[in-house]
Amino acid sequence: MGSFEVLRDFTRAEVERVRSLSDAVEAVTGVVPLGDDAWTGMHAAAGRDRGVLDDTGNAYAHLAHHHAQEWSLELVVLPGVAAERRDALIDAAVALVRAEGGGHVTYWVHGANADDDARARRAGFTLERELLQMRGALPLADPPRWPDGVTVRTFVPGRDEAAWVEVNNRAFAGHPEQGGWTVEMMRAREQEPWFDPKGLLLAFDGDGLAGSCWTKVHPPQPPREPVARGEIYVIGADPGRHGRGLGRALTAGGLQSLADRGITIGMLFVDGANDAAVGLYHSLGFTTSRTDCAYGQDVT
Repeated sequence: MGSFEVLRDFTRAEVERVRSLSDAVEAVTGVVPLGDDAWTGMHAAAGRDRGVLDDTGNAYAHLAHHHAQEWSLELVVLPGVAAERRDALIDAAVALVRAEGGGHVTYWVHGANADDDARARRAGFTLERELLQMRGALPLADPPRWPDGVTVRTFVPGRDEAAWVEVNNRAFAGHPEQGGWTVEMMRAREQEPWFDPKGLLLAFDGDGLAGSCWTKVHPPQPPREPVARGEIYVIGADPGRHGRGLGRALTAGGLQSLADRGITIGMLFVDGANDAAVGLYHSLGFTTSRTDCAYGQDVT
């Protein structure tokens, strides 16, 4: 069946091997196999991320470990790799978590199908969340309507990190991926080639930062994606400001900022169980284009 190589230090050559495989998978499937947490973890100076690479170079498992006792698992596998080899890759990743002290593992499958469900169950995982990718046309019909007393500007690197992290962590308290950010994590995102401070909208009221909408532009990838897409990357309002219409205004404001930069397709990811958010996005003309599944397992 072949062997696996464990990656811990993520040398430049190792990162390039993973990137080449990821690009190849995306070119064939149209799905981006690794999220930003994975790439940030590979570039961290003292990162805790781990990787498992198939000796053929056709399959890779990344384990992001940015929060204590929490691991996030993603696979990068070329079509045609045998199902048994995919199973073995997941088993090797789980064994690595066990060797590293264990914790809760969230296994993400982008565009999951019945085969993915069965594979996750064989590896001891159970379905925990469904994440909907929704898309809509831009610009929206109506401009954002900001609550009274709210002013809006774009992010200033070196000035706004601490305030953004504080509000984000209140908005996503207990969230396994989006909560628990640090200023260092924020600054790492600022080093990514896609980062644009004009894409991070900040809303202030008399008490300071009230919320934000962070957008990200994906370049065209023909033939599947012939035009650029604009993603609502992170959106959140301070819990103390709920009930004022700020969430809808932030959404519309972020989408307007994308349209102002020439983007005609908006996209976002939302938890399928968040009825209020799904309803909001439906009301703005968004529809579901893909479902990602998160499977969980406690590894000891």
